[in-house]
Amino acid sequence: MNNNNSTALPQGTHADAPARGAVTEVDAYSWKALLGSAVGYAMDGFDLLILGFMLQAISADLHLTPGQAGSLVTWTLVGAVFGGIVFGALSDRYGRIRVLTWTIMLFAVFTGLCAFAQGYWDLLAYRTIAGIGLGGEFGIGMALAAEAWPARHRARVSSYVGLGWQVGVLAAALLTPLLLPQIGWRGMFLVGVIPAVVAWVIRNRLHEPEVFVRKASAARGGAGRANAFRLLVKDKATAKISAGIVVLCSVQNFGYYGIMIWMPSFLSKQLGFNLTKSSLWTAVTILGMMAGIYIFGHLADRIGRKPSFLLFQAGSVVMVLLYANLTDPTQMLWAGAVLGLFVNGMLGGYGALMSEAYPTEARATAQNVLFNIGRGIGGFGPVVVGALVTAYSFQVAVAALAAIYVLDMVATAFLVPELKGKELD
Repeated sequence: MNNNNSTALPQGTHADAPARGAVTEVDAYSWKALLGSAVGYAMDGFDLLILGFMLQAISADLHLTPGQAGSLVTWTLVGAVFGGIVFGALSDRYGRIRVLTWTIMLFAVFTGLCAFAQGYWDLLAYRTIAGIGLGGEFGIGMALAAEAWPARHRARVSSYVGLGWQVGVLAAALLTPLLLPQIGWRGMFLVGVIPAVVAWVIRNRLHEPEVFVRKASAARGGAGRANAFRLLVKDKATAKISAGIVVLCSVQNFGYYGIMIWMPSFLSKQLGFNLTKSSLWTAVTILGMMAGIYIFGHLADRIGRKPSFLLFQAGSVVMVLLYANLTDPTQMLWAGAVLGLFVNGMLGGYGALMSEAYPTEARATAQNVLFNIGRGIGGFGPVVVGALVTAYSFQVAVAALAAIYVLDMVATAFLVPELKGKELD
């Protein structure tokens, strides 16, 4: 057995040997599962970025302090952590498609209610509950796509789901400057319900993946259901992998939210960018992120997960330090695209890594619990960056982020195994 895979592969199983009933060919269902997962994640990205663009307008209308405005983002992400834990476990028990439908309904209802908020506390409650709905999107969608595609395509397919987020973010960056002056922040929350409707329609046309159906049938036939949460730490080797993935996901989200939530405000206040110019910076940076996710997925399927992560983490350290020393708006525009390529490109690998590290009866739980723990920790990125900006400067705050990517490299080197080519059980 390959030593790199010994922590995650069943005894006697070779990484390149197809498991019984494993998906070996791409069919129509594979593409539908990918589309349904990507659209759901686009809904996630669209919602969070329009909130970032609307913070100033919401604050002025509802008379919020900067701390209250930032907490709307933080508590949305805290809600996502709770939703990820709950819905991930429910998905492993009751099915991917059914539970995804529940998450969309919860998100749609409470995002719509945000449009009718009268003050800070009711808006905070609506955002938190909408975040609970968002929490299920990443993990369940990643599990669904991974289970519907062959192992040789898994990393790139996971990266395509990750691209869904960026498509949603890009749509928010392009539409918000056009729509916000016309319909206000309340109207924008109603627009945010539209992607949820699209995702609901697509998912109603899907059935459960074959690997999940087999596991569910075995459980009903007397094999019994393992506790999904316990499977994340079932032995020392698995607990080590889980710890490493939590570090990776925390760094990913901390850096992403720390930069993306505050950058439009910084460009506006410090460099005099209007909303349109801030949106242009965001759009160019997002295009760089999309390129990074796409490249990462293909690279991870070719050279492996671990070396791809290390390469992108090293690139993140270099680009964060370089970016912190830029002041020219044009240089910041193009450097932002390269920064985005490295900092967010790693999103293309988490879905494949977690799908391969855990069994079917805990796959969605692992995706949602581990990624959303990271997202919850990352949710404090805007708070920490805001504090550093206030005490020092934005450049100092960005430079401080370089240290977390060094931590990322250490976790990857010592805690994360190579799982390229592993068939799902």
